[in-house]
Amino acid sequence: MARPAISWEWRPMIISRTPFRISFFGGGTDYPVWFKENGGAVLSTTIDKYCYINCRYLPPFFEHRNRIVWSRIETVVDVSEIQHPIVRETLRYMGIDEGVEIHHDGDLPARAGLGSSSSFTVGLLHGLRALKGVMPSKRQLALDAIEIEQNRLKENVGSQDQVSAAFGGLNRIDFTADGDFRVQPVVLPADRRATLRQSLMLFFTGVSRTASEVAGEQIKATPKNAPELSVMYQLVEEAMSVLCNDAPLSEFGRLLHEGWELKRGLTDRISTPRVDQIYEAARRTGALGGKLLGAGGGGFMLFFVPPENQAKVRDALRDLLYVPFDLESSGSQIIFYEPDEAGAASSAGATSER
Repeated sequence: MARPAISWEWRPMIISRTPFRISFFGGGTDYPVWFKENGGAVLSTTIDKYCYINCRYLPPFFEHRNRIVWSRIETVVDVSEIQHPIVRETLRYMGIDEGVEIHHDGDLPARAGLGSSSSFTVGLLHGLRALKGVMPSKRQLALDAIEIEQNRLKENVGSQDQVSAAFGGLNRIDFTADGDFRVQPVVLPADRRATLRQSLMLFFTGVSRTASEVAGEQIKATPKNAPELSVMYQLVEEAMSVLCNDAPLSEFGRLLHEGWELKRGLTDRISTPRVDQIYEAARRTGALGGKLLGAGGGGFMLFFVPPENQAKVRDALRDLLYVPFDLESSGSQIIFYEPDEAGAASSAGATSER
């Protein structure tokens, strides 16, 4: 008996680009254990450093059905065999039952305080939805990423990174007791926005860490840290007032210093002697304030430094990698998408909303 003919139809390749973020104020109040009782808010911005996800349906010419390329290469038959937890659970969540190939590239290292894990989740969701001919709203991307990280994977993560990665821009993000969020873009005159950007310096400590472990301790300590978290919440309002009024931007730097002093006291794993040395050296040579980004323990450090002091700070921190950056406002985007006729028809009129 003759074997039935096997046919294969060409499918498009999708590339998503999703920014990393810098969180200025309010980190810690975006954990559900806090904001569902007290409300929460953060002030953050995305930057022009990105996570790229390249995905396509895998042609049926291989023994494996799925190929995942990240810091390792996985070739597996069944989704349950995938070792990368976000990829595995996102494919399950999306109901992808066809074989796929997924490649990840990032401009900056993972586990370094810039929300890279959530950028990956948001970018993967965006790419897979586009693969199915659907253009989701930014809100849907953020909600889906929160669902996967917090509820499916049970990670010790807050909710700001997913929202920042999806929406992009300089925003105040409020978290409400019912689990929802509101995004308020911070609109600044061009010269004030430029002055803010020109006063920020980013350095890599050379140390990567697993944020979930540090965040887990912070979550457990939430009840006893209530006074500090309340002040950190209030700092968001004060920083908004500085940015959006005529106050000198140097006040923003001083608020960063106040926020760092509060944050480093939440648990003994947030800072380290090495981080303290770096911070003190920057302050001694002209930084008005700064912070270790992310949950703590290592990664990137941000400083607010008046331009006239930046050469001295760079010299004092010459053993660290200085990373120039700019602000960005686009959020997660599909930067390559060439659908077939059926895909084009199914996604006609689709929009990506804020």
